[in-house]
Amino acid sequence: MPAFKPFEIMALPTEMAQHQHHYNQIVIGLNGRTEFELGGNGSLMGPGQGCLVSSELDHAFGGLGSNRILVINLSLSPTPALPAQQERMHGLFERPRYFQLHPQAQQLVSVLSEEMRANPDDHLLGQACAHTLMCALHRHMAFPRVQPRAKRLNLEVIDAYIAQHLGRKITVAQLAGCAFLGESQFHLLFKEQTGLSPYQYVLEKRLSEAKKMLAFSQHSLAYIAQHCGFSSQSLFTQVFSSRFDLSPSRYRKLHR
Repeated sequence: MPAFKPFEIMALPTEMAQHQHHYNQIVIGLNGRTEFELGGNGSLMGPGQGCLVSSELDHAFGGLGSNRILVINLSLSPTPALPAQQERMHGLFERPRYFQLHPQAQQLVSVLSEEMRANPDDHLLGQACAHTLMCALHRHMAFPRVQPRAKRLNLEVIDAYIAQHLGRKITVAQLAGCAFLGESQFHLLFKEQTGLSPYQYVLEKRLSEAKKMLAFSQHSLAYIAQHCGFSSQSLFTQVFSSRFDLSPSRYRKLHR
């Protein structure tokens, strides 16, 4: 078994992976974007955003292009000299969740992560920095809360998630995770902002990409259907024809 590391600074591969571990973990985005799924709740994380991963929890993770994250590993071994620290950690990790850091905490993370990166083999430094960050984060984490109705969703983040997963099933829960909101609130805000339900919006994205591929690629209808997230060519043809009043084949002929 590899030695326990108090911290790691790494880039996640684009392929999603899944595992669990016997210690608690704080993950913080430093650069780029990553995708995590904790207990079925998925979310995109950028710089200054992070998640709390409880011990023994199955979680999935992957990177979206160039990315870098700070991972703080917190041992569950009793620490008699620091009972308050153990109590604080227990409170933080009662359940897995996502968070946003306030600017002051982001600056601290940036400074300490660079110090740890420059001294990767100094475990004493790593432990000190990890505990310092845990204490600071406990005060500077902003957890998702019910937001005012006037909140504006960041559609660029949502669009990026849809584009990355266009060939797969995309749920409202996954999109809501991109905005750190519950499904019902996200659905309401999304409909108010776009005039479409999340399902209709994703469908329009699928059809828009299909139109581009029909006009500018040589791919077969079956390939386009799969690439754009339709379960079959027949369903793709049915939905496309209903939306545009002409079949995909006819659309291709008219736009070549």
